[in-house]
Order: sequence, then structure tokens, then C-alpha cells
Amino acid sequence: MVYVLAQAAYARLGQAPWANPVLWTVVVLAGGLLATGVPYESYFAGAQFIHFLLGPAVVALAWPLWQRRAELRRRWRRLLLAALLGGTAASGSAVLLAWAVGLPLDVTLSLAPKSVTAPVAMGIAEKIGGIPALAAVFAVITGLVGALLGKCLFAALRIPADSAGWPARGFAMGTSAHGLGAARALQVNADAGAYAGLALGLQVVLASLLMPLAFRLF
Repeated sequence: MVYVLAQAAYARLGQAPWANPVLWTVVVLAGGLLATGVPYESYFAGAQFIHFLLGPAVVALAWPLWQRRAELRRRWRRLLLAALLGGTAASGSAVLLAWAVGLPLDVTLSLAPKSVTAPVAMGIAEKIGGIPALAAVFAVITGLVGALLGKCLFAALRIPADSAGWPARGFAMGTSAHGLGAARALQVNADAGAYAGLALGLQVVLASLLMPLAFRLF
């Protein structure tokens, strides 16, 4: 109910980035749990049905990709390279900044998978010596920041909001802001949403395979 109301307000406000319905749903629900003293475990136990629907919702992102399969076949090499470079930049910049400000090692390692969707980020963090719960928090914050600021950043970088620019915008959102970024891209444009879903899937596969190996080596 909170999300439906937040979504209605978001549409009425012209989809302003600061009115992102996921952000305000989290704020309202978290505030409600704190005010009433309801433990998160009790809340989550009652949300199992909605939580189950997360899986089918993510799988449904494959439909826009299927509709554009011929285009993806032509571009697969460039898309794979972009996913690899984008994921490396997202993880590497977070680790370097954490090291530069002197964060503890386990916190730094928890930041590494921040641009991978939260359930996968938790598994990666556990493998490389991070804190799974903290990795989930970092992933959610990253997704929200990407969904809120993506439009402004693309405008500053002069990436056009047209048929030529939507794939780039969407792929960047899926690479850096995972599921929340992909959901935002899908709300704005079908092409952007399709490429965001592709980027999300590629990051899950690449990060799961390469990140534990990289941290084991270095």
C-alpha cells in the first residue's frame, strides 16, 4: 500500500528523481517499524509472498531482451566489454576510496560488490571476507543513489535521451545501480529498460565468477 501511494505521488510529480517510490517506501516502512517497535524479522515473515515475487519479477526482465535479440547479437562483444569495464570501475573505485580513507578491511571488502544486486552481493562478500549484511546495505544505497541521480548525471555528460542514447543510459544504470537502476530505466524508456536488464544480468554473472578470483589473487 505504501509503494502504491508512493508510485501515485511519483507519477503526479512528473517522475522527479527525488520522489523515487522505492526510496520513500523504504523511509516510511523503516520509520513505521521503528516507531511501533516491530522487529524486522516479524515484518519480513509477513512479507514472504511479496519477497517470493522478486524472482519472477527479475526473470521478467528477459522479455524486453528477447524482443531485441537480433540487435543484441550484433553488439554482444561491445556489450560484454562494457559490462566488464563498468563492473571493474564500480568495484575498483569503491575499494580504492575505502582504502584511501582508512576503512577497516572487512568494510572495504563489503563495498566491493556494491553494484551487484543485493542477494548476489551478500554471497560475494561472504566469499571474499566481507560482511554480507553490510554488503546488502551498500548495494541498496548504491541502487537508490543511481536511480535518484542517474538522470542528472546523463544530462551533465550530454548523453542524449533519444533512440541513440537510451541503450547507453540503460546499460549504465543496470551496470552501476543493478535492479533499482533497471527499474528506473524501465519506467523511463523501453529500450533503456531492456539494456539495463541485460547489464544487471551480466554484472551478476561476471561479478560472481571474477570477483572472488580477483580477491584471491591480490
